Amino acid sequence: MEKTMVKASVAVVATTAVVVSGVILYQKLNRKKEGDAKLARAEEMVEELERTCASPLERLRQLADAMEVEMHAGLASEGGSRLKMLLSYVDSLPTGDEEGLFYALDLGGTNFRVLRVQLGGKEKHILKQESKEVSIPPHIMIGSSGELFGFIASELAKFVAAEGEEFQVFDGRQRELGFTFSFPVRQSSITSGTLIKWTKGFSIEDAVGADVVAELTAAMDKQGLDMHVTALINDTVGTLAGGRYYDQDVTVAVILGTGTNAAYVEKANNIPKWHGLLPKSGEMVINMEWGNFKSSNLPITEFDRALDEESLNPGEQIYEKLISGMYLGDIVRRVLLKMAEEAELFGDTIPSKLRVPFILRSHDISSMHHDISPDLKVVATKLKENLGVINTSFETRKTVVQVCDIITRRAAQLAAAGIAGVLKKLGTDPSSVNHQRRVVAIDGGLFEHNKVFKNCLERTLSQLLGEEASRYVEVTLANDGSGVGAALIAASQSQYSRRGEL
Repeated sequence: MEKTMVKASVAVVATTAVVVSGVILYQKLNRKKEGDAKLARAEEMVEELERTCASPLERLRQLADAMEVEMHAGLASEGGSRLKMLLSYVDSLPTGDEEGLFYALDLGGTNFRVLRVQLGGKEKHILKQESKEVSIPPHIMIGSSGELFGFIASELAKFVAAEGEEFQVFDGRQRELGFTFSFPVRQSSITSGTLIKWTKGFSIEDAVGADVVAELTAAMDKQGLDMHVTALINDTVGTLAGGRYYDQDVTVAVILGTGTNAAYVEKANNIPKWHGLLPKSGEMVINMEWGNFKSSNLPITEFDRALDEESLNPGEQIYEKLISGMYLGDIVRRVLLKMAEEAELFGDTIPSKLRVPFILRSHDISSMHHDISPDLKVVATKLKENLGVINTSFETRKTVVQVCDIITRRAAQLAAAGIAGVLKKLGTDPSSVNHQRRVVAIDGGLFEHNKVFKNCLERTLSQLLGEEASRYVEVTLANDGSGVGAALIAASQSQYSRRGEL
C-alpha cells in the first residue's frame, strides 16, 4: 500500500514538473513572441520615420528653387516673403590689406564679449588678438537702457585701459569698433538700428524703439571712452567678413549651430526695395534671416509639428526647427518617446526623463551616432546619463543610432538645399555654369563638430549642383564671425579708409 502511494506521489510530482516546465517554456516562447513583436514594431517605426523624412534629390531641387523664389520676393518689397532679406548696409568687406587696431563688441545673450585685433596687412593678417567675456548681472537685464549700456561701456573702458604695447592705434585716430547685436533690430544705416524687441531673457522697456548704437555711443562718452562705432552687424554678416578676409571668393556665409541663418553679397541693382543712392561698390550684403523659410516640399513629420505647436513661436522659423542644433535633439527625443510608448523600446517602464523637453542636445546626438565601439558603449552611456536608462540591449542602442542618423541627415540635406538655392540666385546651378569660383563660409558647432552632418551636407550640395558646377564651389569652415568678424567689418568700414567696394 505504502509503495503504491509513493509511486503515485512520484508520478504526481513528475507530472507537475512536466506541467511547470511546459508553462515556463510557454511563457518563454510567449515572451519571445512579444519581444519579437515589439522589435518588429520598433523596426516598423524606424522605417516610417525614414519614409517621412526622405529627401530625394528631386524634392531638394524643388526646395532650392523655392528658396530662390522667396529671395527674389524678399528683395522686391518689405513683407513680400517669409525671408526678411534685410539690408545690412555693409557695402565693403575686408580685402586682407587692412592694418591697425580694431575692436569688437558681441552682445547676444546673458554674456557679452569685447575683443581687440591688431591687423598687419596682406602678408601678416591678424598679428594678435585678445578678448574678454563678461556676465551681465540679472538685475541689469531687466533694468533700464542706461544701466545696460552703462555697464557695457564701463567694462569696455576697462578692457581698453588694459591695452598692451603690442596693440597700436595709428596717431590721430579714434579707436573703431564693430558692434554685433544679436537681437531683432530695424536697421537704417551701417551705424544705426532701432531695437524691435528683446529676446533671451532681456526685458528693458525703455530700450525698445531706441537706436542701440546711439545708446552705446552715449554710454561710452560718459566713460570718457574715445571710440567710434563703425558698424552694427549680426553674426552671419560677421562670418561673411571673416571668410572674405582670407579668401576674396567668399560670397555666401551660413550659420549652422544652435540657430541658423545665411548672408550673401547681392548686386545693389537687384534690390528693388532699396530706395537710397546705390553704393559705390554697386553691391550690398544681405542678411537673409532664412530660418523662417517654409515650403510645402519640406519633409515635416508628426514630431516636427508637435515641437512647433509647443514652441514659443508656433508657425514661425520652420526651416530652423528642422535643421538647427537647438531642435535636433528634441526631435530625436520625441521619436524615442513614441517608440518607448508603442514598442517598449526601453522596457516596460517609460523613462520619466524622456518626457522632459530638450533633455537631449545636439552634442548628445552627435556623440551617439559617431559611436564606433563594437557594443555601442557611448550610446549606452549617453542613454544612462541623459535619460536614466540602464541595461539597454544592443538592438535598442542600434535603433537609437538609426533615429539620430535619420534626423541628422535630413537636417544636412535640407541645409544643402538652402545653400543651393542661394548659389542659384547668384548664377551657380547645373543649367547655367558661369565658371566663377564661389566659396561658402560656414560657422557653427553643428557643422564643425558633427562629421555625419558635415559630410552629408557637402555630398548633397555637390549632387544638387551637378558635377560641372560643383567644381567651382567650395565649402569652408569659418570661426567667430560675431567676434573677429565684427572687428574685420570695423576695419573694412573704417572712417579713415572707406574704399567703397566689395
